[in-house]
Amino acid sequence: MFSLIDPQTLAIASVIVFLGALTQSLIGFGLAVVASPLLYIVDPQLVPAPVIVMGFSIALLTLLRERGHLEFNGLQYALLGRVPGGFIGASLLLFAPQAILGLAIAAIVAVAVILSLYKFSLPVNKKTLFGAGVISGIFGNIAAIGGPPMAILLSGKDASQFRAALSAFFIFSSTIAIAILAVTGLLEIKHLWLSLLLLPSVLLGYLVAGKLVGRVDKHKTKMATLVLCTISALVLTIKSVIELLPQ
Repeated sequence: MFSLIDPQTLAIASVIVFLGALTQSLIGFGLAVVASPLLYIVDPQLVPAPVIVMGFSIALLTLLRERGHLEFNGLQYALLGRVPGGFIGASLLLFAPQAILGLAIAAIVAVAVILSLYKFSLPVNKKTLFGAGVISGIFGNIAAIGGPPMAILLSGKDASQFRAALSAFFIFSSTIAIAILAVTGLLEIKHLWLSLLLLPSVLLGYLVAGKLVGRVDKHKTKMATLVLCTISALVLTIKSVIELLPQ
């Protein structure tokens, strides 16, 4: 199991996952947005499958904490949209070169940052939920970043309802994403072992966040997260462009 990744890379990846899990536990989303570009730079095999598995884990823990605030109204339409979107994303994974995927992940992170900065007021109905699900599926199966489209749509809910609704969506959508990766041959046993190695960092991030909830400024945390995401997206863009240049 440990031959899949060298100890130094595992240590760096564990810190990245801890920061992502801490962020998601505090503000409702962020594990994939923080972790995916950085993990792709560290070791491309860590994206998307291990990040999706870890996203499922943190979503399950968060939902258990916020279960009393869950309202599942209409989320089934978003999950329906996740299926075609997931297959579109998986198709891109199958045929795009690694450097192009790096640019795609950087672009998705940039879109996620922009969506998080601007307030979009969209009606929450069957069509917008389905549309958000499709976009979430494309983003999720390329980079494990399926949260921002739903986060924007559900931003009108109070903090506890927001975290509960997003966590419920992540649990089901992560299951759909993993199933699609398996069907398309993009999920291997090594990805599950890598996920297992990184799960302690997810749990630690969740536990530390539990001590910090109510003590940290959510807005400042979100802004710091977006700055980190922007920097990592820029680094990944530069790395991918260099790889595309003729040697």
